[in-house]
Amino acid sequence: MAKEIGKFNCGLESCLTDADGSLVLSLRVPKGETFTAKQTVAAIRTGLASGKERLTAAFGWYRETRSLNANAYFHLLVGKIAEAMNLGADEVKVKMVLDYGAVATECGDPVVVALPKTANVADYYTYARWISDFTAKNGKEYSQYIFYKHTHTLDKAEMAHLIDGVVYEAQELGIETRTPDELASLIENWEGGKA
Repeated sequence: MAKEIGKFNCGLESCLTDADGSLVLSLRVPKGETFTAKQTVAAIRTGLASGKERLTAAFGWYRETRSLNANAYFHLLVGKIAEAMNLGADEVKVKMVLDYGAVATECGDPVVVALPKTANVADYYTYARWISDFTAKNGKEYSQYIFYKHTHTLDKAEMAHLIDGVVYEAQELGIETRTPDELASLIENWEGGKA
């Protein structure tokens, strides 16, 4: 795996085919990303000057992530729910993610795994919901699970849905939550981040 030199968001400006059949890509970097992009280009130029000839490029679709404020509010409510129900915060967090979170996908398909029926799925992945049991052709018994995304990988819409569900659960327990206007402001001001 190649060492990452830099990472920034951009758009594809143009894609031309050179006379020898090579592609020439032109990227447009938005104003807020130019500092990082310039640092990356400087690192590339340094590498090229030192005799490195080629780069490895990886592209992915940009998506806005949820902010630390949204994540902090989620964890605050999870803690209050856990206290009201006399449960552990981790137990409540898992329940909320399985009830209101987003299913993990790979190439658009849900991530589903099969483990030996005697295995504890929590030893392998935190946010997994049991689907069914089955017996394989070899006679061994397995359990199937569907995986849900970790909260730090949710985008704005997914995090908003998760928070809506947690707010509902909290209100059902008589826990004070933010007003609808405060929640709208919280969602509106998301800036992205990681837990």
